[in-house]
Amino acid sequence: MKTKFFGGAALCALLFLAACQTARAPGDGAGASSSAYSYLAEIRSANGLGTMVADSRLEKAALQQAGYMARSGRMSHTTGWGKDFAARMKDNGVEGAAAENVAHGGMDMAKLFSMWMNSQGHRRNMLDARFSRYGLAYVRDEAGSDRKYWALVLGR
Repeated sequence: MKTKFFGGAALCALLFLAACQTARAPGDGAGASSSAYSYLAEIRSANGLGTMVADSRLEKAALQQAGYMARSGRMSHTTGWGKDFAARMKDNGVEGAAAENVAHGGMDMAKLFSMWMNSQGHRRNMLDARFSRYGLAYVRDEAGSDRKYWALVLGR
């Protein structure tokens, strides 16, 4: 019985270490909410909506997601260990309706927002009249890369 337990524990430890080995080492990341203000203001104004304000809690949640995506090498709205968007919002003190847009690539801010506006779901998020706050962040694929994982979190 003891041997089975230790054998199982050793196997679990090896699998955990193997999972850690597959994680990527992303490059730098940062909040980019201030850079997004004019894009979101223009998009919303053109559609008869008020401007949004940057929110540090939403930016923190966006940076967490961008970092997770860069480490895992894939776009997602969940994180490892099964944490979903709603749990991440709750952990960051975000209450009420919220939404998230994600992207990946070597694009500037204009291309990023143009791409989102040309996607039905992303466009709907940015034009949702319930949202008045936002946070935008990115993390680079790796040091020196121009490819970034982006996350935009919108909320009340």
